[in-house]
Amino acid sequence: MYLGLDLGTSGLRGILMDEAGVVISEAEAAITTSNPKPGWSEQSPLDWVAACEKVIGNLRSSNNKEFCALKGIGLSGHMHGATLLDGEGNALRPCILWNDTRSADEAKKLDQYPEMRKISGNIVFPGFTAPKLEWVRSHEPDIFSKTAKVLLPKDYLRLWLTGEYVSEMSDSAGTSWLDVNARTWSNTALELSNMRLDQMPRLLEGSESSGELRPELRQEWGLSEPVIVAGGAGDNAAAACGIGCINEGDGFLSLGTSGVLLVARGSCSPAPETAVHSFCHAVPNRWIQMGVILSATNSLNWLSRNVGQPVRTLASDLPQNITGPSSITFLPYLSGERTPHNDSAIRGAFLGIDVATEQADLTQSVMEGVAYAMRDCLEALKNTGTQPSNLLAVGGGARSRYWLETLATVLNTPLTLPKGSEIGAAKGAARLAVCAANRSSAADVMTPPEQQETIEPIRGLADAYETEYHRYTQYYSALSPLAAR
Repeated sequence: MYLGLDLGTSGLRGILMDEAGVVISEAEAAITTSNPKPGWSEQSPLDWVAACEKVIGNLRSSNNKEFCALKGIGLSGHMHGATLLDGEGNALRPCILWNDTRSADEAKKLDQYPEMRKISGNIVFPGFTAPKLEWVRSHEPDIFSKTAKVLLPKDYLRLWLTGEYVSEMSDSAGTSWLDVNARTWSNTALELSNMRLDQMPRLLEGSESSGELRPELRQEWGLSEPVIVAGGAGDNAAAACGIGCINEGDGFLSLGTSGVLLVARGSCSPAPETAVHSFCHAVPNRWIQMGVILSATNSLNWLSRNVGQPVRTLASDLPQNITGPSSITFLPYLSGERTPHNDSAIRGAFLGIDVATEQADLTQSVMEGVAYAMRDCLEALKNTGTQPSNLLAVGGGARSRYWLETLATVLNTPLTLPKGSEIGAAKGAARLAVCAANRSSAADVMTPPEQQETIEPIRGLADAYETEYHRYTQYYSALSPLAAR
């Protein structure tokens, strides 16, 4: 049996999978995010451990016999988080998360060094790890001076599981400290951001073993045999592994808290000027390119919170099929934006609302605004020479057929629904555990899933949505100077 653990922004999901790739059981535990100031987003690393203990307890209680056959564990997690540890491995402060924008000034300063983009293959975004440490150095110098190690969120869970300070290529590529082409820490990038190599974890590929489960946990969990912990992956690379997206041109669209349009590449082809992310994949000799928006389903969660209706209720107010674009335009920039704008100051807006606007109109415009933002990502990817002909649709937002039809039509690209897409990242982590525990090849393990159906663009509505997309881009151009700080 193999355990896949996916540390998401809102909770931790665990799945128990057999060697044939069949998911036997799954469990989840919620995690709370703190927002102490506008633009700030933090979590306690101890909450991740508590969530993991709860998930493991639930999996053991429901399938103890299968759990006792555990051979490998794989880890997935949200990227870019800065977990600062002292010499004893204790967290010095709450982890600063990927959607935290406090380090915008520090990111801008680091990005002015030409070497940073050349080495990392990316813009130094405010959400990345390196500028967060620069912010801590400037605003919390006592904590900075005590920092012995910096770990990404899933790698803090690894430390608890194995006692090892280890990371892997896909997650580390989002720090701005990794040479993405050479797949190693860059001394130059570290020095430019006032960090040292000894503060970094040991690096390996996501499909390799990072160590074994600690004897204390083996005993507590009732396991008699050693358990290998794989290198794992950042959440999007793990999702790619979970749906077999590892070869040149394979792609998917993820509607999670953030929105991601990802395409696998057989070579490192960075284009930082497009704000497309160029990262290492979780398997050797593979890379990924991603367009990323910061608020996808999080935009619907925000609307849900403010109108006092569950997301399910909001979605059910819409028809199953689209009939044309809304007259209202929503800009989903609730936490700033990455691709293609790299704009931490821009904020969301509704434009075109009037006295007749109702709740369903707002829901429709939110879904469309996210679709237009994903179109921005597709256009940025096209500028790098990438043109996916079909995309797998994954994530919580993929449960809405209305949203999928909107996206397929706005992107003018068919969207295929894989079975079991809701556990993609956790399954990818479990697949990496299979590779690490058995020394299996990624090509043999990471096969594409069975397809449920394909959502085609609605050709008769394409022109109407194209017109609204261009209106959307004009709204950004008009409002961006007003949001500048």
